[in-house]
Amino acid sequence: MLNPQWVQSFTMLAEVGSFTRAAGRLGLTQAAVSQHVRHLEDRLGPLLIRHPRGVELTPAGAALLDYGRELERADRRLKTRIAGCDTDHGEVGLITPGSVGLLLYPLLLDFQAAHRGLIIRHRFAPDGEVLEAVLGNRFELGLTTARPDDHRLATGPFTEEPLELVVPAGEEVHDWSDLERIGYIDHPDGQAMAARLLGRRFPRNPGVRSLPYHGFSNQIGLILEPVARGLGFTVIPRYARQAFARAEAIRVVECGAPVVDTLWLIHRAEWPLPARARQVAEHLRGRLADRREAAG
Repeated sequence: MLNPQWVQSFTMLAEVGSFTRAAGRLGLTQAAVSQHVRHLEDRLGPLLIRHPRGVELTPAGAALLDYGRELERADRRLKTRIAGCDTDHGEVGLITPGSVGLLLYPLLLDFQAAHRGLIIRHRFAPDGEVLEAVLGNRFELGLTTARPDDHRLATGPFTEEPLELVVPAGEEVHDWSDLERIGYIDHPDGQAMAARLLGRRFPRNPGVRSLPYHGFSNQIGLILEPVARGLGFTVIPRYARQAFARAEAIRVVECGAPVVDTLWLIHRAEWPLPARARQVAEHLRGRLADRREAAG
């Protein structure tokens, strides 16, 4: 590999056309620049034709000049990447729970369409996998439903997400017997969510496990499909319900005081978050705030 300082001296010489001016620009002696060029010519053959009023590049010299300029561009890219100050280029990785992910993914695509130099990676995952992925530097940003207690993570509230009791569009729910009649559609977090919300709506109920079991799905985007077909009810986060395409086929039952989960934004605390990742997080926060305002 060629010595980068030699290449830098040659590139400056080729650009300014004078050993004296090149030495002055680089803060070196003219003898040092001449020595660097001799070392390169020992490796690559003749690079310059020296004239009284300047220098002329040989074909090998022109190729080396292109190489030197490529090194300078690579150096600038590296410094920009390390500084994380380029908001319009590079990759941003976000890993989230499925419910909020259904809402955020279209917003991420909108943002990428407006910033074509960015590459957006999004993955749905439970809290444990989110923590592991952010700590393992596979994703810059993550959202969790429980606030992590790890000194390696910077953590802050991102948004709130109420739980909702969702039934088929034609159903009414007045008491526990209505839920027994409709039947329950489960999902991986369903029983814990149902216990929290239904305990608020129906105090001293016999528990969600006592209800007729009518189905299960572990795909967040499909949990409401059996509800829409009249096969049962479920308890699900609001963002998952809002992302469901067949809104006319389901209805949300009022349960009094809401049961609300805070979603926490996490990233590694030991180094600055890249500007492009900060920009994505701020964009998503703003779009969610606009939605809340529009909903009243």
